[in-house]
Amino acid sequence: MTIHSTAVPLENENVDTDQIIPARFLKATSRDGFGKNLFRDWRFNNDDDAQPKADFVLNSPVFNGKILVAGKNFGCGSSREHAAWALKDYGFDAVVSSFFADIFKNNALNNFLLPVQVSDAFVQNLFDTIQKNPAAEIDIQLENQTITNVSTGEQAHFDINAYKKTCFINGYDDIDYLLSIREEIEAHERSL
Repeated sequence: MTIHSTAVPLENENVDTDQIIPARFLKATSRDGFGKNLFRDWRFNNDDDAQPKADFVLNSPVFNGKILVAGKNFGCGSSREHAAWALKDYGFDAVVSSFFADIFKNNALNNFLLPVQVSDAFVQNLFDTIQKNPAAEIDIQLENQTITNVSTGEQAHFDINAYKKTCFINGYDDIDYLLSIREEIEAHERSL
């Protein structure tokens, strides 16, 4: 699986899940529609969509893409799965940071939002590149677990749980994975 895209730079550190999707918007159980309220309090002057804050990066016509490059400690705070839902529904396929809160990281993986954890220096390199050239592209290769700043050629390796990697590549949730190895499970049961 490959994600090749431009990116949106969110240099804020310690972004918690209430900033990602404020609690007042957690009224639905379906994953759809949360993207419109992603970073709601940072994007708009009030609950009226007609008044976007011009200085917030998601409101800039300059930055776009399927990759969010974020500051350190992204996804801290409460364990709401809605944060991953909102990011995915908005159109992001990956978030790159030098540190993720564990619960957010697992929620992201369970919702096919790839959390790519790399060094502070690599994240800063991405920020610098994107600020200089908003059309700069990033290439993420899940199979070999690498991320490349296409403009500079700089590359980093990232870790991912082998089980989650298999699920992500094949589009499996936990049940789908078990069904994919059903014959092996049945053969094991017969051998007992």
